[in-house]
Amino acid sequence: MMSRSYTNLLDLAEGNFAALGPVGGSGRQRHGSFGLRRMSRVMTVPGTLTELDGEDESEPAATSSVASDVPSSVAADRLIVVSNQLPIVARRRPDGRGWSFSWDDDSLLLQLRDGIPDEMEVLFVGSLRADVPAAEQDAVSQALLDRFRCAPVFLPDHLNDRFYHGFCKRQLWPLFHYMLPFSSPASASAAATSSSVATSSPGNGCFDRSAWEAYVLANKFFFEKVVEVINPEDDYVWVHDYHLLALPTFLRRRFNRLRIGFFLHSPFPSSEIYRTLPVRDEILKALLNCDLIGFHTFDYARHFLSCCSRMLGIEYQSKRGYIGLDYFGRTVGIKIMPVGVHMGQLESGLRLPDREWRLSELQQQFQGKTVLLGVDDMDIFKGINLKLLAFENMLRTHPKWQGRAVLVQIANPARGRGKDLEAIQAEIEQSCQRINVDFGQSGYSPVVFINRDVSSVEKVAYYTIAECVVVTAVRDGMNLTPYEYIVCRQGAPGSESVSEVSGPKKSMLVVSEFIGCSPSLSGAIRVNPWNIEATAEAMNEAISMPEQEKQLRHEKHYRYVSSHDVAYWSKSFILDLERACRDHFKRTCWGIGLGFGFRVVALDPHFRKLNMDSIVNAYEISESRAILLDYDGTLVPQTSINKEPSPEVLNIINTLCSDSRNIVFLVSGRDKDTLGKWFSSCPKLGIAAEHGYILRWSSKEEWQTCTQAMDFGWMQMAKPVMNLYTEATDGSYIERKESALVWHHQDADPGFGSSQAKELLDHLESVLANEPVSVKSGQFIVEVKPQGVSKGIVAERILASVKERGKQADFVLCIGDDRSDEDMFENIADIIKRNMVAPRTSLFACTVGQKPSKAKFYLDDTFEVVAMLSALADATGAELKSDSADELAASISSLDIGDEQSESSDTPIGGS
Repeated sequence: MMSRSYTNLLDLAEGNFAALGPVGGSGRQRHGSFGLRRMSRVMTVPGTLTELDGEDESEPAATSSVASDVPSSVAADRLIVVSNQLPIVARRRPDGRGWSFSWDDDSLLLQLRDGIPDEMEVLFVGSLRADVPAAEQDAVSQALLDRFRCAPVFLPDHLNDRFYHGFCKRQLWPLFHYMLPFSSPASASAAATSSSVATSSPGNGCFDRSAWEAYVLANKFFFEKVVEVINPEDDYVWVHDYHLLALPTFLRRRFNRLRIGFFLHSPFPSSEIYRTLPVRDEILKALLNCDLIGFHTFDYARHFLSCCSRMLGIEYQSKRGYIGLDYFGRTVGIKIMPVGVHMGQLESGLRLPDREWRLSELQQQFQGKTVLLGVDDMDIFKGINLKLLAFENMLRTHPKWQGRAVLVQIANPARGRGKDLEAIQAEIEQSCQRINVDFGQSGYSPVVFINRDVSSVEKVAYYTIAECVVVTAVRDGMNLTPYEYIVCRQGAPGSESVSEVSGPKKSMLVVSEFIGCSPSLSGAIRVNPWNIEATAEAMNEAISMPEQEKQLRHEKHYRYVSSHDVAYWSKSFILDLERACRDHFKRTCWGIGLGFGFRVVALDPHFRKLNMDSIVNAYEISESRAILLDYDGTLVPQTSINKEPSPEVLNIINTLCSDSRNIVFLVSGRDKDTLGKWFSSCPKLGIAAEHGYILRWSSKEEWQTCTQAMDFGWMQMAKPVMNLYTEATDGSYIERKESALVWHHQDADPGFGSSQAKELLDHLESVLANEPVSVKSGQFIVEVKPQGVSKGIVAERILASVKERGKQADFVLCIGDDRSDEDMFENIADIIKRNMVAPRTSLFACTVGQKPSKAKFYLDDTFEVVAMLSALADATGAELKSDSADELAASISSLDIGDEQSESSDTPIGGS
């Protein structure tokens, strides 16, 4: 029975996908519901070939294994590039006997090799755009590996259809392009009962859970192929695009220290759009298993960071120009770098002989005309019809262009399918016909619509003659059309073509503000494609602009495009990936969690879980103990609504306090009245309130401040500022303590509250710059308190007082969970060297939760903290009983000795 828990990757990874239905195809060998073909999985290890996953040791490794001849990469690092499709063109030979393969020169994956260091080998993993029969797959795999350093992934037909058309194109692609999954009950029911995902329109219908399962299983196929060829100690893995969002979790689970980068080539939607995805958390957590995540623009990265903050509670930090997310001790880097074009390939195309005659032909065809050019995929997000409507509006409002301006629209063949695409194609054809009928003349068609695959030579020729390129996509990841146009208008260096456009080089661009390349083209005219009138005016402005202005804008654009090419992009990404992974093998790592909740916790090598037996043994042999306990997040969970201590906690503390060898202190940020009330039943408990500003040793003693008399006039300056942010931030409030002011925003909108907290922090630091206070941010708080007040200082004071009383501690336990407790851990780290405690003191600095900390030990949660304290209390009870028994025995013994002496004195010595 299939598990319906989509966070349980273990079930999905086992291939238990019977609910996906029967598998179609061409009679391939099947295994299980999807026919998983058993692969010979071989991992390269220096000097040996080790078989994995329970292969029969008596059987030699299959000679057709893709990994069988892969040399071990020991001397130099290797880059494994993983994508949905390989940069390979595969064709069946004319005689039907075998295959011919060649590089796909237009593939970005192939072009990125130009930025990779020469000494770094590049190996590609991905699927082929060809249906290879099962009987030929091993031979094809070996041939591609030997000749092209490519390891192909073969997905069963039905799985590939559900994976690509069912989830990638029907769920992720529309959502990442801001199309919400609107659905009426009728359409949802129809979608649920439909047997084909291919006919469903993107963005319509309910979430298809079986398609998500197929997506995860397909990612597992890619993972298994990577495992066949990887050397995890030396290799880098660079995963590309939204097809493989689940792959990093598979890789991280298998290889905790693997160096993984990911680049998203599509937009990343705002959190309000992304949060509608039912598997939103799973995908975010999978990406956070990478070391570096790349985006084309800051907007895309900002949306991703906002999703991490709102849905996972993870905030980013910017240090020295690098953006990072602290994820369980690992820093996940965020890279913002738009991809570029391959300058060499474009310039080579400009020198091809075929371009000459094609350019001459186009110049003759459009002689005396001003050509505006559009080059787009036939896609619902490219805004082709919006462009046509804007051009129509320009001809109507500026009649001077009738008979003179021509819009050439090249529509590359559609990659997807569906009713929405059919509808947009029909609209485009109608618009073209209407414009040509209304404004056409003899020998003049205002719109030339090319609805076919155009060769690179022909495309270069169109770029060369176009006065302006217009891109009106309503949402697009990058779109390199403007870059290609700029390079083609510049021409090939050193070429002197007779057909070349004479005079100074110039170009003009009208680009949608919703595409990834728009921020980098500062000289382009940016438009909102939905505003037909404004786009029409932009077209008119572009082709009417003075020649000098066109030349200046072109020069600015060409400098950027030529220096930020695809090699620059890949080199920059690899350098940042190396930097992000620099400390991989220097830290201790643990893999924890199930399914997509799996993550690697990276910690200091000396950081380990507190062993219960060790601390109890150290406790039992010690003679003078200091126990310092935080409260919130340590004795009670942070998420608990009722913050009062439980009867169990009160009983444990009383037991610990009953031992004369113990000094037990509660060190908390809470105010003294609250703590005094809650622990009124613990008379021997010491309390340090407000981070140690005020304390008492027991309920019989008076409260005393830990610092000299202070002037709290700064509160009159800070309070109005906090009031301002409280009024502006719904859900926030101010807590007034005796020594501090705290602004809380845990009940505010997460994004807005965090933003307001940063602003408040800066505002308060500015206002109170000359005051003797410190302004700090914490977990959903901004706090202002006097300088010289911290948990670390009060911990030192307590230990010093214990020493003064002649009972130098030889056992110190300090437990806390947040930033303020780090002061305690830091201050007590060297107390033995400072002679504040006994020379052989057992020192236990313990944080709550596995996270980076100055403490040397950790416990997972408050329940383990209470269990550990309970064990110490039990040891205390046993000691007290033992002491009482010893005292009783001594008393009885002394009584017995007295009686014996009395009896012997009455007995005569000697005989008669």
